[in-house]
Amino acid sequence: MVHQATPQAITRTSLHQELVDQLQLLIIGGTLVPGTKVPEKDLCEQFGVSRTPLREALKVLASDGLIRLEPNRGAWVTTVTISEVEEVFPVLGALEALSGKLACLHITDAEIEAVRALHHQMIESYERRDLDSYFSINQKIHRAILLATRNETLATSCQALSLRMQRARYLANMTEGRWYDAVQEHEKILTFLVTRDGDKLAMTLRDHMEAKRVSVVHWLQKQDAEADE
Repeated sequence: MVHQATPQAITRTSLHQELVDQLQLLIIGGTLVPGTKVPEKDLCEQFGVSRTPLREALKVLASDGLIRLEPNRGAWVTTVTISEVEEVFPVLGALEALSGKLACLHITDAEIEAVRALHHQMIESYERRDLDSYFSINQKIHRAILLATRNETLATSCQALSLRMQRARYLANMTEGRWYDAVQEHEKILTFLVTRDGDKLAMTLRDHMEAKRVSVVHWLQKQDAEADE
């Protein structure tokens, strides 16, 4: 099942960033299908913008690896391959592990409480089986831990790689068993963050990424098998 993203009309003053955010939503949610050409004319009409700001936004997405720009052929949504997943996830896991260690050194009590609140919201989404809400809050938790590292280089690097993998992680719908395991992993993440146990949090975050890698690879293999039938 593909979750259809619902873009909003753009009204804020930061047109460039809003366009980037909206296009990311369409790509991550699967509305813009991997391997297909970006319908620039339709998107311009949908967002009420001209080709120039749209193409500037597409350049940003191309630098993030979500879009491929081809001379005289326009913009195309890139596909996520198993080899890319196998290459990126171990690096992402190492960066997440480092973020856990550094976050435990610098995080404030107020930031911990903010993560705790997000965690409870995520659990409520899980209990409702609201995957869209769960995924959104999940990303906010990981982002909060990254910001707590007080290391902009780490946060930027981790966010860039995470963005490349978000589509696959979002579209690779979790089985009930995997979803349950993911929630238990997040319980551990919160516990070790609260106790500021950097070593255990680092190990848990690395294992969490590894479990996601396995889930995504399994989904991609299934997609490939169905395509071959």
